Amino acid sequence: MLVFVLNCGSSSLKFQLIDMTNEETVAKGNYERIGGDKSCLKINVSGNKTAIEKPTRDHSDALNNVLNALLSDEYHVLNSIDEIKAVGHRIVHGGEIFKESVLIDDEVISQIEKCVPLAPMHNPAGLAGIRAMKELLPNVPMVAVFDTAFHQTMPKEAYLYQIPYRYYENYHIRKYGFHGTSHRYIAKRAAEILNNNELKIVNCHLGQGASICAIKNGKSLDTSMGLTPMSGIPMATRCGDVDPSIVTFIMRNENLNVNEAENILNKESGAYGVSGVSTDYREIEEAYVDGNEMAITALDGQAYKIAQYVAQYIVSLQGIDVLTFTGGVGENGFEARERICNYLECFGIKLDKDKNKTRGQEVCISTDDSKVKIYIIPTNEELMIARDTYSLIK
Repeated sequence: MLVFVLNCGSSSLKFQLIDMTNEETVAKGNYERIGGDKSCLKINVSGNKTAIEKPTRDHSDALNNVLNALLSDEYHVLNSIDEIKAVGHRIVHGGEIFKESVLIDDEVISQIEKCVPLAPMHNPAGLAGIRAMKELLPNVPMVAVFDTAFHQTMPKEAYLYQIPYRYYENYHIRKYGFHGTSHRYIAKRAAEILNNNELKIVNCHLGQGASICAIKNGKSLDTSMGLTPMSGIPMATRCGDVDPSIVTFIMRNENLNVNEAENILNKESGAYGVSGVSTDYREIEEAYVDGNEMAITALDGQAYKIAQYVAQYIVSLQGIDVLTFTGGVGENGFEARERICNYLECFGIKLDKDKNKTRGQEVCISTDDSKVKIYIIPTNEELMIARDTYSLIK
């Protein structure tokens, strides 16, 4: 059975077509700059990659082009659109409403809309994808898979902020956490690798966006991102945790409005803000190797703070069995993994520096005498979405 997995951004979309009989990806790709003159569709079918410049008005137009490409003689992935039996949508924020993936109906769409104030940049894009697919495939069942759902198992002491309780009651201000689909995949895969469903795992999802998650017996106990994806560890362009007074201090001294301040913290901070080199970790890492003082300051500072979060979650879990790395940097950045693990040897977490040179492969990278297993586990959020979709429509 073919499941179409869709992840929509404000001006982009990513897709995968997955055959659930063997969980193989038949085709995947992304559409960039939706709504612009330079819209580009990139498709990968069995390793054959092509790019098509095709202007689009909106997500509906873009998805129509994607489906036509999959039906075309050039790719011939589909003989008929009817071969797609279900669609799985990644939705960033489900608030406290959604604790698991759900079949989409009008009520679910209405509830996702209610969560827009919590994710004003992300949920509208997810809704655009849902509406576009309802228009293109009106009789095909669809499922919403939420980034926040996995973290709904956090206890109140973990998710409640120490601010007046009325703000939680009135506006649902609390820690929600993100990257939940990735953290859930890693938890499941680690349990399979070690043949143990009762593991204490600290998972480091490191990429342009990054979060740490404390996982006990397959459930989220705590996570670093909060009300929004801006908090927690510092990232490529996001500040992570800072003294809240810094925000008001800068706003007053530079006469900034709320949107301008938020833009600085979201898009001009993190490794980019400190180093001044790039928003791309690979370029900052190159500058680090070349001896760029501010690149060194940025990446060493991030490793220090990530290690602190790992230590914090060892306390939350009352121990640790496995430390896992995933995401673009987590899977490929052996330098970042080494910097982080150097701080953690006091917990008996010992990295094998030769094994650590591995990039993008599932492998144990701890020494034989390490008290804690360290693994690289490439994430697969799309497969998790497809699995949830397949399970629900069955």
